[in-house]
Amino acid sequence: MERCGWAGPDPIYLAYHDEEWAVPERDARALFEKLVLDGFQAGLSWLTILKKRENFRAAFQGFDPHVIAGWGEAEVMRLLGDPGIVRHRGKIEATITNARAWAAIEAEQGFAAYLWNFVDGRPIQSRFETLAEVPAETEISRKLSKDLKRRGFKFCGPTITYAFMQAVGMVNDHLVTCPCHERVARLG
Repeated sequence: MERCGWAGPDPIYLAYHDEEWAVPERDARALFEKLVLDGFQAGLSWLTILKKRENFRAAFQGFDPHVIAGWGEAEVMRLLGDPGIVRHRGKIEATITNARAWAAIEAEQGFAAYLWNFVDGRPIQSRFETLAEVPAETEISRKLSKDLKRRGFKFCGPTITYAFMQAVGMVNDHLVTCPCHERVARLG
């Protein structure tokens, strides 16, 4: 059995594929972090984000949405000067906006519960044999994207939300030929 072809040879990518990707995540802060990082990834490779992830965590105070929600222009300027992250004003400002939207959902029903309701609380178990079969977006990711935007989120289009759903285990898109597929399926 071979890993999913997208994992490539980089040790950081392989570790991410083997240990994190598609593993069900139900921690609200961790889900926020992953959604933000998927937004930062737009237009870049995921490997670029993985290599900068610890810098992002430091720069964004551990991705604590309660802290980030109170940020303003001073923090935006600080982050724009940080070479350890992707310095994109729109994405940085979106992170602050998203933290405020996260807080509203967290207070209303819990961010994790909100997200997992889109898949009825259980991971969707895909049965793809080739990468060509894996979609870039789905009807569920379009619904999630639309609802996140309605609630004030930015950088959360349907392709980003599908990548997010895959990453946090709402969908198990490990190929059936990948040794991680069955292991992750048992975690659901």
